[in-house]
Amino acid sequence: MPLTANTSPSTAHAAKADVSELGVSEPNIVEPGYDVFVIGGGINGVGIARDAAGRGYSVALAEMNDLASGTSSGSTKLIHGGLRYLEHFEFRLVREALMERETLWAMAPHIIWPMRFVLPHHADTRPAWLLRIGLFLYDHIGGRSKLPGTSTVNLTSDPAGKPLKSHFKKAFEYSDCWVNDARLVVLNARDAADRGANIMTRTKVQSLQRISDHWEIGLEDQSSGRSWSVTARCVINAAGPWVDKILTGALGRNDVHNVRLVQGSHIVIHRKFEDPRAYFFQNNDGRIFFAIPYEQDFTLIGTTDRDYDGNPENIAITPQETEYLLDAATEYFEEPVSAQDIVWSYSGVRPLYDDGASKAQEATRDYVLKVDGATNEPKLINIFGGKITTYRRLAESMLEKIGDAIGTKGAPWTKTAHLPGGDFEAEDFDKLVAKLMQDCPVITQRHAWRLVRLYGTRAWQAIGHAKTMLDLGLFFGTDLCAAEVRYLQDQEWAHTAEDILWRRTKRGLLASARDTEKLQAFLNTQHANSAK
Repeated sequence: MPLTANTSPSTAHAAKADVSELGVSEPNIVEPGYDVFVIGGGINGVGIARDAAGRGYSVALAEMNDLASGTSSGSTKLIHGGLRYLEHFEFRLVREALMERETLWAMAPHIIWPMRFVLPHHADTRPAWLLRIGLFLYDHIGGRSKLPGTSTVNLTSDPAGKPLKSHFKKAFEYSDCWVNDARLVVLNARDAADRGANIMTRTKVQSLQRISDHWEIGLEDQSSGRSWSVTARCVINAAGPWVDKILTGALGRNDVHNVRLVQGSHIVIHRKFEDPRAYFFQNNDGRIFFAIPYEQDFTLIGTTDRDYDGNPENIAITPQETEYLLDAATEYFEEPVSAQDIVWSYSGVRPLYDDGASKAQEATRDYVLKVDGATNEPKLINIFGGKITTYRRLAESMLEKIGDAIGTKGAPWTKTAHLPGGDFEAEDFDKLVAKLMQDCPVITQRHAWRLVRLYGTRAWQAIGHAKTMLDLGLFFGTDLCAAEVRYLQDQEWAHTAEDILWRRTKRGLLASARDTEKLQAFLNTQHANSAK
């Protein structure tokens, strides 16, 4: 029988297993058609799937790995306008991004929250008058309502100056927002599925073929090797760094070059400062980087900008990037930052639209949508570039093109709709933490805070109204318990220890090798039991 859109994530292709288990060669099954088929489970792909499903289109999405396993979990974790983009005159992009900050914060106050950024004036970089002009524009072109505006900071008396070298006397302080990027992706996927979309992880698109007025899409389950096909009236190529590979591989195009791959790397160290504010630093080479409070106990430092020409699957921070970030941070902090301080590092590949810029940091961060297909052919719509901050607006722009291609359904709706768990006011966050502790008396305040930060009002579902430690089940180091793990399997498409430790929860920062092994063994047992 064909899968339905509401099939459980952990059993996504179980309906096809019966044929292969009997030792019979499975035919190339063609499932019932969809209106929209999305390739790619990053932020743009899931945002489009959610918007389209909410308007009444039948939607399927295929991600060849885990949700947010590429670019969308390798960001600097900011919902921001992009102050430095003003230098490159990208006023439209900056304005759109600034307008989105408070919209996204209201949609998901559990995973997005305001953060103040301290920008020390460095005598050898941008002059103070230029910074003032940029920050004035930043304050006034984006419809800011709740976020506080820019102020001047005396670093000799303000606590923000304490961890910095003494020759930094003056700074500017402005507002942006922090985001748990991987969870933003998963929650969009969860909402899309709740609205009827079929979210298929670890499912690779092997072929795309136009047949009359529709597409036939060849798929392969990356875990079992099973192959089958689906049909769709419109295909969206949201494959991020792999967007050109879809065109050359699945579609068979030659000499395709639309994106410029730019590597951005980060290091995570033990907490460098107590202040809840983040730092925006200028380097001597004109580039910028951040030092941001991260996961309560750490400081995140990044990012870099360098062209990348390898396989995006093999992305990793280079020794040169590590040295660059260490040297740049040591330029500002009184206490030097060394390689021994690094707890974790990660890299992402940004698939920027290739606009011919000479330097990676000058390439546009704006998005470009291109429609492929003659008048009477089914359309393939490709996404080049984009930012996490503008993903919702990108989705709305894409839905206009989908409407042109196959007919309009519904009206824009995502601007005022909460993401799963985000149906509360931001100022009530602490009340939710207290309520969770009251209802689940076996957890600590720190544990409750983490759960509400990840799941919001769905935190109760994540641990099942636990009254005793037995209700929570096994623990896998720190406060990650079996009840939460089962929730992530059943509701958030988590299959491996890496999915859970590094994308769903970031507990990998505290987990030992033994904790990881124990968690993977538990997952293997759960998977085996569900397959029976």
